[in-house]
Amino acid sequence: MGLPFVALSLASVIMFADLGIDEASITFWTSLLILPYSLKPLWSPLLELYYTKKHFALICQLLTGFCFGLIVFLLPIDDSFAYMIAIMFGISVCGATNDIATDGIYLTAIDKKTQAEYIGWQGAFYNLAKVLVNGGLVYLAGLLIRHFKTESPENAVKYAWMVIMGIVSCVMIGLFIYHRIFLPVGSRNEDYPRSFRNAMISLLDVFKAFFTKKHIWIYILFIICYRLTEGFAMKMIPLFLKAPASAGGLDLSNETIGLIYGTFGTIAFIVGSIFGGYYIARFGLKKVLFSLVCIFNIPFVIYLLFAQFQPDNLVIIALGLVFEYFCYGFGFVGLTLFMMQQVAPGQHPMTHYAFASGIMNLGFMLPGMISGDVYQHTGYELYFIIALAMSVPAFILAATIPFAHSSESSQSKS
Repeated sequence: MGLPFVALSLASVIMFADLGIDEASITFWTSLLILPYSLKPLWSPLLELYYTKKHFALICQLLTGFCFGLIVFLLPIDDSFAYMIAIMFGISVCGATNDIATDGIYLTAIDKKTQAEYIGWQGAFYNLAKVLVNGGLVYLAGLLIRHFKTESPENAVKYAWMVIMGIVSCVMIGLFIYHRIFLPVGSRNEDYPRSFRNAMISLLDVFKAFFTKKHIWIYILFIICYRLTEGFAMKMIPLFLKAPASAGGLDLSNETIGLIYGTFGTIAFIVGSIFGGYYIARFGLKKVLFSLVCIFNIPFVIYLLFAQFQPDNLVIIALGLVFEYFCYGFGFVGLTLFMMQQVAPGQHPMTHYAFASGIMNLGFMLPGMISGDVYQHTGYELYFIIALAMSVPAFILAATIPFAHSSESSQSKS
């Protein structure tokens, strides 16, 4: 589940930067690629109508592997950016559908006790995809670029990323083979729709129930605003780290970005998430929500300081990135739990949580789409000032937002 999402939303940014694509195009199209992950609730009822959940999971994994293989063959071709984006959009649709199917298997093939025992492992493996792709494979891409430069300097970047995309393709096809043998089939929900018409009626009922919830519109606004600064900044951060000092960047190599940003940063995110969970459990979400918004957004000031002073000391850069990612994980837990406890409770908790997650992804996607255009008119220093200013609505909402459910009632309804 994690590998195609990370490859599309994070690693592709670095790949396209290496290929010389301009910032505006990179940020717009790689942000738009995650749209299917926001819209996946729209076709999730249809997966109950035909075949099995395992059937859909296997098809999506095989198609994903095949599409990454197509990118390998497109990379040597000049002006193939548009074709690669089109194929990546297909990967995104497959990845989103695979998420629906595999979540469905998890919920229907194993009992509640086992689900609870392994939910932490599920989250850990999803984040390990970041370590593998945005860490290990980006690091390997840097090594391969240096290797191929000795043989074919003009094609070194293309050859290196052909290897990386080939590895991703092989991993996905390998997972298809493994899951073909070992993955459980999964069962249908007892109230699954019996026809396409019933599926659409069911979807409309779920929509109506969601948008008539108490405080739902202010909750939607809060979910979107929570991640505005993150969505605006995160697409540009890999480009900022790679950019030469003359352009206002930190001039880091792919190897350094993969090691610090992709590996140490992801580990810090996981540790921060764990500590954030204990923090909320100790004091309660309502009491700590404002502090979580602060912890989540204020550390982005680190990138403003990096843009102002452009440090060349890797220890300072690493400490800054690791601290920001720790705070990112710490604060992100607050939004996840808010959606579980305040948005999801009711008649359709699982589907309504999926709706909230889709809205959350839009709050990340939309500012990312315009981030490259804004940077081209501002430069990095002013850009990160604008990013910090975009966090103000989240602070205001966190301080004033009403809670429709207590933690206890939310849990009982779910």
